[in-house]
Amino acid sequence: MASGMESPRSPLSNSKKEGEVWPVWKLVLIALPQLSVQVLWGFIGPHSAPYMQHLGAGAVLATLNNVAGPITGFFTGPIVGATSDSLASKFGRRRPVILTGLVSLWIAGMLFAGAEHIFPLNQCGAVGPAAVLERTGTNATDATDATRRLSEADPDVVPCTALFFAAPMYWVMDVTINILQTPHRALVADLASPHQQVPMQVVFVFMMSIGNFVAFSIMQIYEKPVDHMIELMFGICLLNTVCVAIQFSVARERPLNKADAPKQSCCSPVLNVAEAVKHSPCLLYQLAGVQCLVWIGNTAWNLYSAQWFTQAVFQGAEHAGKGTEEYNNYVEGNAAFSFGGQMKSVLQLISTLVIMAILLKTTIRPRLVYAPCIFIGTVVSLLAAFVVGHAGGFAKLCLIFSIMPETGSFAIPFGLVATLNARAAQEGKVVSTALQMALLNCCVTVGQQICTMTLAIIESQMSLEKALPLVFMVAAVAQGFGGLGALFLNDAPPDAPLGEDSEETEADAEEETEVDAGNSGEANTRAQEA
Repeated sequence: MASGMESPRSPLSNSKKEGEVWPVWKLVLIALPQLSVQVLWGFIGPHSAPYMQHLGAGAVLATLNNVAGPITGFFTGPIVGATSDSLASKFGRRRPVILTGLVSLWIAGMLFAGAEHIFPLNQCGAVGPAAVLERTGTNATDATDATRRLSEADPDVVPCTALFFAAPMYWVMDVTINILQTPHRALVADLASPHQQVPMQVVFVFMMSIGNFVAFSIMQIYEKPVDHMIELMFGICLLNTVCVAIQFSVARERPLNKADAPKQSCCSPVLNVAEAVKHSPCLLYQLAGVQCLVWIGNTAWNLYSAQWFTQAVFQGAEHAGKGTEEYNNYVEGNAAFSFGGQMKSVLQLISTLVIMAILLKTTIRPRLVYAPCIFIGTVVSLLAAFVVGHAGGFAKLCLIFSIMPETGSFAIPFGLVATLNARAAQEGKVVSTALQMALLNCCVTVGQQICTMTLAIIESQMSLEKALPLVFMVAAVAQGFGGLGALFLNDAPPDAPLGEDSEETEADAEEETEVDAGNSGEANTRAQEA
């Protein structure tokens, strides 16, 4: 999944009175919805494909439906950001968009999660377990399993209407999530003073990590989360509502004067990104390539590691009858995945703070921090593909450390844009930081698409259990090349000759890394999935 991008602050976007400084605790409460949105992404990402299979989809179709996140994120984020920037409502610019996203999320989310209740599975082409026994000679555990088994045995059996309803609704829900989340960081940026900007980005790091921890924790409420999607989705939507209510009770916006509202079409943000591509220097193209490769690997872990745990490592089956060995293995695999995810969230928080400290307090160049993070991902992906096998403890360890490339991709590349623009300014060129960050985010969605399409192709040739280790092989190769690309990034400070690193004084280095860290923090969640 790709999180929506926010438009940069402008003189028009300052919603606080001149000279007013908001207390940090109020800004923290305004940022609180980022936590609940992250819970939503963290839960729905690894369970989207299993839920599609729960409704009767084949493995390939369930995987292909995951292209919804990258596609909708690519277009929705910039368009919503532009709309929010130019909205001249008496309630402000950000809050009406957030409220629209929240209401639409309730509708789309509950329809998606409640598909099997709206269209009961026993009213599909398969009429229940008895039909399976009669026509195939095998036993089915429930109506869902009956539909799946009959569909496999008889191509003429009509798949469940719930599947045809939930699949497109998943796309709609992804759009609503992007609408909801896009203005959150912009609202905080509008109200925070200049010296509060970097601390507030650290707050967002905490919000994301805690949100991920909560998402993995709620997976432990039920043995099989996909059997209880509507209950879990209701709870997540309720959490988002509470967080937004707290945000609205604290935030105050000054309405934008209609005469001052920027005039642009809804397609302008996407067109502007394309324009930025044409006039960007080589370093940005290198960063874009590295981001794409890194997120091929990140997507393998973010979207498909739950299936890897339950079906490949622990050899469970979601449709197995309760009490059977396959059912128990599936439950054990889900528990191991959720625990590993919790520890992964803890490491995400710690590693992000360590990276920011390195950039702020040392003269180590960003590429020498980013590349090792990526290579850690390469190693754990290779271990997952060739070594883990059915070792659950080893699988959890790999899952925990798989967060390192993602952490680096949040903290480093967007910060390097600052170096890029400083160098361009020295050459007398016009710089466009926001558009360049938007380009990097677009490359994240490209990596997500490549991973999903690759797995779907592999699944068409073999079972999901055999396909999942192979997609980790692809992830390892992609991140290996990404790590090499990161090593050769030209991240020399702006006052150095182009193409080579120069000696810096300690003061110059500290000033440079503060710029890198500040900008990396501000863009920390521009590329999330989901």
